[in-house]
Amino acid sequence: MVAMMAFTLSFAETKSHRSENRFEGFSMSFVNNLDKRFDMNFDMRRLAAKLDLTESQMEAVEVIQDRFADEMQSLASVRGPRQRHMVHQAVRKDVQQMQRVLNDKQFGTYMMLLGATLQNKHL
Repeated sequence: MVAMMAFTLSFAETKSHRSENRFEGFSMSFVNNLDKRFDMNFDMRRLAAKLDLTESQMEAVEVIQDRFADEMQSLASVRGPRQRHMVHQAVRKDVQQMQRVLNDKQFGTYMMLLGATLQNKHL
């Protein structure tokens, strides 16, 4: 009887420990996926080629994109309706700044790329 109780307790402890580890792994992967959703770092060479940027435009776009990426990454920790509002504000600010730097054709292409990126990331 004592042996059976000891076996049952050790089995229960091992099983609960494994399920805790599995939950911790899920939790960490969920957090990592959230962080990836808010990662707005673009390949500047590809973006410059796609938009046909001049040297001065490229420098300005790089600064704007760095700020936008930092701001979006900081929003990964915000939850609820406030997050959606803050994402909207960050995107609006980015669009306004990019509109000042890009010509109409470049801006149209950028808006298409940004819209697709936000949609793919479910933002």
